[in-house]
Amino acid sequence: MDEDQEDTIVLGELRSASPPPDKISSLHEIVFVLLVCLCQILTQAGVAQTINPVKEIGSTFDVQDEPGKLSWFSASYSLTVGTFILIAGRLGDLYGYKLIFNAGFFVFGVWSLIAGFAGFTNSDVFFNIARALQGLGPAFAMPNAVALLGHYFPMSKKKMIYMASYGAVAPLGFVLGAIFSGIFAQLVWWPWMFWVNGMVCFGVIVLSYFFIPHNIGSKTEGAFDWWGSITGVSGLILINFAWNQGPNVGWDVPYNYILLIVGFLFMGAFCIASKYAANPLLPMSCLRGETGFVLGCIASGWSCFGIWLYYSFRWAETVDNLHPILSAVQFLPAPFCGFCAAGLTVFLLRKSSSSVVMVVALLAFFVGIVLMGTRAEHQIYWGQKFFSILIQSFGMDMSFPAGTMILSSVLPRHQQGLAGSLVSTFVNYSISIGLGIAGTVEFYTTKDLPPGYETTVKGYRNAFYIGMGLAGLGVILSVTFLALQSFGNQRRESRFVESVDSQSAAEKKSEDAV
Repeated sequence: MDEDQEDTIVLGELRSASPPPDKISSLHEIVFVLLVCLCQILTQAGVAQTINPVKEIGSTFDVQDEPGKLSWFSASYSLTVGTFILIAGRLGDLYGYKLIFNAGFFVFGVWSLIAGFAGFTNSDVFFNIARALQGLGPAFAMPNAVALLGHYFPMSKKKMIYMASYGAVAPLGFVLGAIFSGIFAQLVWWPWMFWVNGMVCFGVIVLSYFFIPHNIGSKTEGAFDWWGSITGVSGLILINFAWNQGPNVGWDVPYNYILLIVGFLFMGAFCIASKYAANPLLPMSCLRGETGFVLGCIASGWSCFGIWLYYSFRWAETVDNLHPILSAVQFLPAPFCGFCAAGLTVFLLRKSSSSVVMVVALLAFFVGIVLMGTRAEHQIYWGQKFFSILIQSFGMDMSFPAGTMILSSVLPRHQQGLAGSLVSTFVNYSISIGLGIAGTVEFYTTKDLPPGYETTVKGYRNAFYIGMGLAGLGVILSVTFLALQSFGNQRRESRFVESVDSQSAAEKKSEDAV
């Protein structure tokens, strides 16, 4: 089968897509979409739970002056969110998206409660374990939330709007999480933000039973890729652990770089297992061509975003001397820009190619972190920080929905869980890896300097610089993607013109013969 035939089959699948039999009313549909978007909101709120009040949480465990241990509060959550999403997407394809969606929220709720009760202990290790297991919930819910939208709605303007809305609420989720975590930490006690989060998760389960249609998608047949799951998850966990443990113990400690090497060996085994599996967890074909460039752009941009976010709050607390509530309130413009970015994404995807959207998104990531990372000490909020928040929001809310819509349209309907998994995996895993890379740079560029305010600021600056480098890499990838996509379109147009000319010539020859 040649490339043109494959394109025809894919387009045929998209055109023949239709809503499932259980059609619902407009009001029911709105509540359904809101519940799916709430998954994104709560996931991003979970990230903010420990970024904003990190010093208050650290004080409970007596690690408030150990940056490497503080970063684990956020990295442990993002580690499991990014690692287990692929498995969750495949389970959704096998057993039903709604079932795995609700199972994810059950796990999210239970471990949110346990993470709150960790405040009664004096163990930051126990808290990090609870945070990691808390992250399993969003890992199972997010890809199936995307699949619920992708499988229920046919390719249309409505689907693009709903997908864009799902990505647009990400800043809203983080800001809400940051504000409420700041309020609880400053006025009550920080565990309350975890207990409230757990109660909300159980509420979502109840509402989803009534408002999410029961027969979205058909359960696909096929065995679960156990070898791919074991090797892939093991590799991702070990690589992530090594990068985030580096700032704590240093890379000269043997077990740290040994774990990194073993992690890469596991990933090699994962690639081999995927090649020979009958139903691979991640077909290697999904990482080639257009999807490969899209995922590479997302990885670069969101690793930059994780650094920008974490160190923006550290800068606000250490340099600007802001309390957690005010630090969070400064990010309020982000949700409004997010919805504008989502609308722009829908417009650009309808009027231009996906590569254009990625270039704009990566430029936003790059400009946003440059503005934040080059701020003068004690500069007013309206100088550079305000504009950095506005611009960075466009990076978030253009890359995520664009990537989701691109993969959702490229992959067949029975792999919609995989489409959601890939984007969410790269987003969340990249955030965690980005924090580990930045923490390593901060550690090694300041370890020989005397402790103090200036050393701390220097470490923050260097972390921002590595974020700029990652965003710059993303810009290069996106521009390359644009060039290749433009060249590919020209070749297809040229083949089409040649085909039309040859057909016309054949018809003329036939007429002359008659």
